[in-house]
Amino acid sequence: MKTTLTVNGMACGHCAARVEEALAKIAHVSGKVNLEAKSVTIDHPETVSIEELKKAITDAGYEVA
Repeated sequence: MKTTLTVNGMACGHCAARVEEALAKIAHVSGKVNLEAKSVTIDHPETVSIEELKKAITDAGYEVA
């Protein structure tokens, strides 16, 4: 599945890397940040819920809009 979430608080490559790394800690999940759009597009299996993805991002210190 592909899911796109808006993430507030990302301003640089370091921020993008932190979000992508947080998502990568979930098995079979990867994310690609678009800083201009302040979003992340996530590839994940159906068994991973949107709430799990949001929690990984907020635990990394960012706000999911």
